[in-house]
Amino acid sequence: MIRAEWTRFRTSRGRVIGAVAAALIVLASGLTLAATVRATCGKFDIAKREVIEEPCPQPVLGPGGQAVEDRFFFVHQPLRGDGSITARVNSMTGRIKEPPPPGTGGGPVPVPGVVPWAKAGVMVKDGVKQGSQYAAVMVTARHGVRMQHNFTEDTAGSAGGHPRWLRLTRAGDTLTGFESADGRQWTEVGKARLDGLPETVEIGLFVASPGALTMSGGGPESRFSEATAVFDQVSPRGGAWKPDDIGVTMELDGVTPHHPGAFTRAGDTFTVTGVGDIAPSVDGQPIERTLLGGLAGLIVMIVVAVTFVTADYRHGPIRRHGADLAAKSVVIGTVAFLAGVIPAAVVVPASLAMLPPKGIHPVPVGLPAYLQVIVGTGLLFAAVAVLSLALGALIKRAVVAIVAAVTVVFLPYVLAFAGVGEWLLAFTPAAGFAVQQSVREYAHVQAFYLPITGYFPLSPWAGFGVLCAYAALALWAATLTRRGALHRA
Repeated sequence: MIRAEWTRFRTSRGRVIGAVAAALIVLASGLTLAATVRATCGKFDIAKREVIEEPCPQPVLGPGGQAVEDRFFFVHQPLRGDGSITARVNSMTGRIKEPPPPGTGGGPVPVPGVVPWAKAGVMVKDGVKQGSQYAAVMVTARHGVRMQHNFTEDTAGSAGGHPRWLRLTRAGDTLTGFESADGRQWTEVGKARLDGLPETVEIGLFVASPGALTMSGGGPESRFSEATAVFDQVSPRGGAWKPDDIGVTMELDGVTPHHPGAFTRAGDTFTVTGVGDIAPSVDGQPIERTLLGGLAGLIVMIVVAVTFVTADYRHGPIRRHGADLAAKSVVIGTVAFLAGVIPAAVVVPASLAMLPPKGIHPVPVGLPAYLQVIVGTGLLFAAVAVLSLALGALIKRAVVAIVAAVTVVFLPYVLAFAGVGEWLLAFTPAAGFAVQQSVREYAHVQAFYLPITGYFPLSPWAGFGVLCAYAALALWAATLTRRGALHRA
């Protein structure tokens, strides 16, 4: 029966042209987008004494090749071989810039306060280059004691705040973090293994303060914040401490630091002020956005799927069992999968090669996420096509079924991106779009994890499962309808 339905499909010129057109739309829209878009950043040209626009630079990459934020103030000295650093975080204060009044720019001066993930502690780092390996144990403003390493890994300690003693020891490539409320009784927070750590590393005190997040009419915004921590009872006591404002950016003049950190010392007391964060970057364009223009191709595939079944009703009711509907589902699902996965396999790598020279740097992902986006596009096309086929079998009128399929798939998606119905992406067929999501959420990074920034409420495969459940339910209902019609006949 599958062979018979395949013959019916391929002998219809209109349906074949439609399937090919769907694939070509995905291909053409993706390549056109990659060829035409551009992003520039301002840079002060000292020789010309003017600001010039040039392609935006590549983001900082961490040890695993992922995009990271590595901006903090570091007071450090070298450690050769094994050893440890101990310090008490005595206090932590800060400043936050409030949103500007409506219709104004700039906003008021910063007010006292700290953001939840402001952090201060002790660190072991492979030099001072941004993105290099590190391990740190810290006190945060509202998330207690944490041990973090290499940007993506986070282990929770106690819920206590400051004052808090912290210790980080090195034994070969293994770093162990400890905390103490009194400096005498120590509790292990966690361990980290940093493969390939050199003989000499930098140990020291650090402070960082991520931006304060707000949502405005233009979307998510990050406002200036800084944290100031007071350290004492620091060990080792000897050696020369060197301050470094890691990752500090410059104003357009190329000379003046933008929101610099600071460091002062009075005897054995260190006061350190820092801005920024040490964490995975959750900004940037996810690689699946290169396929966004291909949504029109999905609509074409819906039309092909619906007409594949409604053509059976042009000359009156059919008198076959539901087995032919299952065969049609296999055929249309296979065709739709190929119409999605083949162009995606071209667009994604081509876009990743074309966009960086133009100042657009899609968020780097590992091979599993990379393949998930490509294969997930094919699976999305297949599941939507099967759902559309089932709706066509239920409704029996092509135009009405097409409108219904487009509505249940795309309307929740559009509303979610408009910010008025994110929950729809958890309970409607539009949840299936999550199968294309390549970026991941991090519990230790505060961000707006919203569809507009590439994040769905369900995991990729859970969202795809919701779409498949709707397709299966619609097929079951259509099969019952066909059986009922056969019995009445």
